[in-house]
Amino acid sequence: MRRVALAVAGALTVAAGLLVHTALPETAASDAAGDALYAVLVYLLAAFAAPRARLLVVAAAALAWCTAVELLQLTGLPARWGAAFPPLLLVLGTVFSAADLAWYAAGVAIAAGADAALRALRVPGRRPTGARGSR
Repeated sequence: MRRVALAVAGALTVAAGLLVHTALPETAASDAAGDALYAVLVYLLAAFAAPRARLLVVAAAALAWCTAVELLQLTGLPARWGAAFPPLLLVLGTVFSAADLAWYAAGVAIAAGADAALRALRVPGRRPTGARGSR
């Protein structure tokens, strides 16, 4: 069930990101929203790949990926690869911006916070791990 929810959230995040990218004018706000949504998607993908992983591990992996992609932009390789295959531009970007790192951290924090809140919800008829029954 967790993976289904993560997949649905991922699809909605991709749709929101594409909407921001294609429908909104290119501004600092739309750039920030796109960066945060990218980080949310990376978090969701990491959680999907490892659904039982600790929240902090998933968040650290997502933030590490986003940071690595941003730093890779300093090499010029993403721009070159994107020229050959334009969809890569949506994944790898082209121009390094230190501000993007802050938006990635914000996106991961939002995703991790939402994930923590959802994990805390009790599913009816199911006891939390480690809970003792009342006999």
